[in-house]
Amino acid sequence: MTRCQVPAVLIHQIEEELDKEEEEMMVFLCRDLAPDLATADLRELLLALNEREKLSFLGLCELLYRVKRFDLLRRILKTEKAAVEANLARSVSLVPDYRALMVEMNENLEKEEVGSLAFLLRDYAPRMKMAKDKSFLALVIDLEKLNLVGPDQLDLIESCFRNIHRIDLTRKIQKYKREALMSSVHSQPVYVNALQASLPNLSLIDPPYNSGIQNTHRLKLQNGQSLIPAEPVHMSIQESGPVSQKVDQYRMQSQPLGICLIIDCIGNDADMLEETFRDLGYDVRCHRYLNTNATVQTLLEVARLQKHRNCDSFICVLVSRGSPQSIFCTDHTFSGFPLEQIKKYFTADSCPELLGKPKLFFIQSYIVPENEQECTSLLEVDGNDEKNIANAKPPCKVTIPQEADIFWSQCKVDASTLEKSGTSSSYYLRCLAELLRNPHKRRLSILDIHTELNRRVYEWNQTADPSQQYSLLLQHTLRKKLFLSPT
Repeated sequence: MTRCQVPAVLIHQIEEELDKEEEEMMVFLCRDLAPDLATADLRELLLALNEREKLSFLGLCELLYRVKRFDLLRRILKTEKAAVEANLARSVSLVPDYRALMVEMNENLEKEEVGSLAFLLRDYAPRMKMAKDKSFLALVIDLEKLNLVGPDQLDLIESCFRNIHRIDLTRKIQKYKREALMSSVHSQPVYVNALQASLPNLSLIDPPYNSGIQNTHRLKLQNGQSLIPAEPVHMSIQESGPVSQKVDQYRMQSQPLGICLIIDCIGNDADMLEETFRDLGYDVRCHRYLNTNATVQTLLEVARLQKHRNCDSFICVLVSRGSPQSIFCTDHTFSGFPLEQIKKYFTADSCPELLGKPKLFFIQSYIVPENEQECTSLLEVDGNDEKNIANAKPPCKVTIPQEADIFWSQCKVDASTLEKSGTSSSYYLRCLAELLRNPHKRRLSILDIHTELNRRVYEWNQTADPSQQYSLLLQHTLRKKLFLSPT
């Protein structure tokens, strides 16, 4: 007898709680897992997947998460939305990204809009059955049968969304395409032949960048053959002398540019920061009101993400009460966690995927007076998580210092600021967001942006009460110019 991974009683309890639309979404999500059961109902499908050992407890959690039944996650499966998200970030998903995207689209469409889509699709599939009350997912299935839509075939749906003025949904499709393209590119092996090995040593981590004039000439070989470089070599022309390569900028071309981790333990700035860095092209992971243990675990989980390998940078924003050297998060014991340790989680020895890439930290510390802090020891991380990260093997022949490529901006202000205006955002973070949103300022290097940030904070302090004045510290080990925009 085949071993089942999920008790049948759980499947029964969940099925009883779902409405018809939610059942349709679940069946659609599982469509690729059992193609021979395309017409089965939800119970038959889940039982079959269970018997074939394709459905695990985590997979069942993911399905409920995808249809946004977080109440059933908690009540029946005894888990939380955050736990499912953390598992999805570090393990392989049961549901293909394409199917998850289509379900997300389905939830964002009104009935009238689905009718408009069905009407537009008559031009492409005139004989397709267009029932009046057909759902978007049913339309997608019909288009899949005609080979007009698929994981790598979304131009038709994108065009239809554009015609009904759902630009937000066209952007979601475009983002999916970019991520799929990046995934396929990075999955290809890189081969270096003897000829390429004889060329100048160009780092794979930091390839040459556009500095004005692109060199598209072929490189002539001694035997008369020519080689077109896999990456265009960009050159700058000096006033005199030979042409030389300019490699003094960090590569910022990946999509997304990187992961941006935001931990706001105060709660006044998260929305503003999330919007700012998402608009810049970052994959934003936002957390609010974490205690110290949760903060440390979140940092460790993000440091382990393999996604860093395909990204060109990393950003971490922390907002918390604390001392000049540590953060307290939402804990009232003021045990604190050292800021220096946070930086170490993302250095090259701890996070090899970020070797040679810029790592930016923006810290807003609301300083609690020493007489209000409890004298307790610093937090100790449970288990071997920290040790395992520190012992991760970096790539061979590392020539970049482990502490390189770090940009550390820390702003300190008295915690009494929060008591006087508990809902106001940090002036430091507000100015940072304004500068990064300004299309003209955004063209500046990060050091020039921070200089402007210094000026604004200094002007604020000129008229502010001493207890409301901000102290700004910048430390960095950047080796090149950094622009927070594709270069």
